[in-house]
Amino acid sequence: MRDRLTRRVDGGSVATHVLLSLGALVMVFPFLWQLLTALKTLPEAVHVPTTLFPERWNWASFKEVFTALPYGEMLGNSVINTVGRTLGQLVFCSLAAYAFARMRFRGKDVLFALFLSVLLVPSSLLILPQYDIIQRLGLLNTAPALFLPGMFSAFGTFMLRQFFLSLPRELEEAARIDGAGPFRIFWSIMLPLIRPALAALAVITAMWSWNDLLWPLVVNTDPAKMPISAGLTSLEGQFETDYPVMMAGSLIASLPMIVLYLFLQRHFVQGIAQSGTKG
Repeated sequence: MRDRLTRRVDGGSVATHVLLSLGALVMVFPFLWQLLTALKTLPEAVHVPTTLFPERWNWASFKEVFTALPYGEMLGNSVINTVGRTLGQLVFCSLAAYAFARMRFRGKDVLFALFLSVLLVPSSLLILPQYDIIQRLGLLNTAPALFLPGMFSAFGTFMLRQFFLSLPRELEEAARIDGAGPFRIFWSIMLPLIRPALAALAVITAMWSWNDLLWPLVVNTDPAKMPISAGLTSLEGQFETDYPVMMAGSLIASLPMIVLYLFLQRHFVQGIAQSGTKG
């Protein structure tokens, strides 16, 4: 009887691992295809029927992408955009979330409902008023124009609020007895307890900022002031596109986000799993 149960468990475990391996292969295959295309020549990349592996390993595309674009400057702009938006959302969203979750003031529920209503508005509708603000500030074709409108989000406020609501109020009461003020309680006690949520918000915001395409094309026309997501689009020609160079550039551009996710993976999964536990 025990042997039969062990066989069933082993059979189920094997089937689970096979399905997970197939799913992992499906997820990794686009990156593999991207790498193999970058190592091909242009005739091989556009050949029909297509081939998976190149006849010769051509590494010239990784060098050519730095001459076809101001790649280093664009990567720097992407880093500035991503860091600015991510830090802004971590600071402003955490402060707003703590106020909505823990503080009492008149009209709090109505104001929070207005915050959530922003999630119902398509982001494309906000481009014109945001552009008008950036233009009036004289920030067109500058690095701050990339990240200033994205330094706050209703989604980040909502997610962090759910975490603050899940924390016991006894922690705040004990801190008040010891003489701590609201900001001291927020900074020293409550904020360290929601590190998984902060990590999750940081990963989500960073990936969204790194891949943002429309807004940089709206506020910047100078290639040296564009992030790499917008710069790679210039490699697409009207009649012909150098796919190996484009794939090499996009592969290099995706590496920082892959490293960031691997570094914060545990906190990211924990934060997403716990974001709706209470409230």
